Amino acid sequence: MKYSKLKILLFCLLGITFCSNTYAQEAEVITLQQAVEKTLANNLQIKQAQYQAAITDENVIQSKYALYPSVTSTVSANRQFGLFFDQQSGRLLNSSVDQVNGRLNSSVLLFGGGTLINQIKQNKSFLMSDKSNIEKIKNDLSLSVVNTYLQILNNQDLVKASEQQSELSRQQLNVAQKNFNVGNNTLSDLSQAKAQVANNELSITNAQNAYELSILNLKQLMEMNPEQNITVQVPVIDDPENIENKYTGYDVYSKAVGNYPDIKVAEYNSEAFKYGIKVAKGNLYPSLSFGGGLSTGYSSSVNNFSFIDQVGNRNFGQFLGFNLNIPVFNNYRNRSTYNIAKIRYENAKATEQLAKNNLNKIISQAVLDLKSAIKSYDASKSAFNSSKDAFNVIKQRYEVGLVNMIELNTSQTNYNKSEFDFIQAKYNVIFRKKVIDFYLGNPLTL
Repeated sequence: MKYSKLKILLFCLLGITFCSNTYAQEAEVITLQQAVEKTLANNLQIKQAQYQAAITDENVIQSKYALYPSVTSTVSANRQFGLFFDQQSGRLLNSSVDQVNGRLNSSVLLFGGGTLINQIKQNKSFLMSDKSNIEKIKNDLSLSVVNTYLQILNNQDLVKASEQQSELSRQQLNVAQKNFNVGNNTLSDLSQAKAQVANNELSITNAQNAYELSILNLKQLMEMNPEQNITVQVPVIDDPENIENKYTGYDVYSKAVGNYPDIKVAEYNSEAFKYGIKVAKGNLYPSLSFGGGLSTGYSSSVNNFSFIDQVGNRNFGQFLGFNLNIPVFNNYRNRSTYNIAKIRYENAKATEQLAKNNLNKIISQAVLDLKSAIKSYDASKSAFNSSKDAFNVIKQRYEVGLVNMIELNTSQTNYNKSEFDFIQAKYNVIFRKKVIDFYLGNPLTL
């Protein structure tokens, strides 16, 4: 009986372990395109910007309907007590009377200084600004995803390089141990070999930590569960050797300024505030409106007419008329609003120019960064090849006893560092090129 229970317990533990391992191995493979799509679909900043655009769109619709006539109706029913004038009977009464009154009014603005038309145009400009802001957020997030994706690929390569370097160090440790056992190496040489293995193990740990952190950053951009296991698909990346610095800051800026969302936001805001001046100026002019209405009523004091007769015939009235409103003096409110509108427009133009100046500076820096990255890549590649050749020579000399372990470790350390620098320089060139593509409006693909 005890044996059967033990078998069942062991079977359950094996099943749990198998399920856990299966879950751990099932990692979702994310491509760059999927990462961008998930980020844009789940990001809350985009949703907030979309909600703001929806509000502005409602303002556009409302301002259009303001051109149509307005219609209002009122109906009241009450009982009057005490002394009062009964409008339906035309008498002064001191009694209890039931009254019903109804009114239907309509009016339309014929001339208002162009305020309604300009209000529509202003709201449309604000709507275009909000839509451009959505594109701005999407572009910024897409660039962040590409940067994070490249960091993951960079850290993956660093992990692989660290593991290869660690394996090489272990091989050297085995050689050092054998030489020490036969008396060809000192304890210091053996300790140096062990220290090199420990340093390489630390490099693996640091590279793995950097990789896991970059994976977490990508999950956060995509608004994913941090516990979800994912990996990224390694795309076919352009050889940095083929990347040329053929760009000038002026050429990139000339193309970017026409389609960059940040600039569009500022331009549409300037346009909106320009219409705001016209709206405020229109309020300084007289306004002319046309209106009409229907009215009727019933009073219980009029005994010789029924409810239908009073409401439908006797008390039924109509009116038509024009209303001219001339602003003479309203405590300087309209004039102050007009002056403030002009100041807001000038401020918007300054903001627009500032956005263009900042874009010019950023692009000039981006072009310079690409140029520097290409130079760094060429230099790091040359240093890597040289240190690799030097290490191979030192290793061969160590194997025949011409150099000691300290010289071998120093050469390997230089080789390891140059390999790390070369990997980082490679992905730095790719990212700097993608930044230029971003400002040129090219697709952010690898």
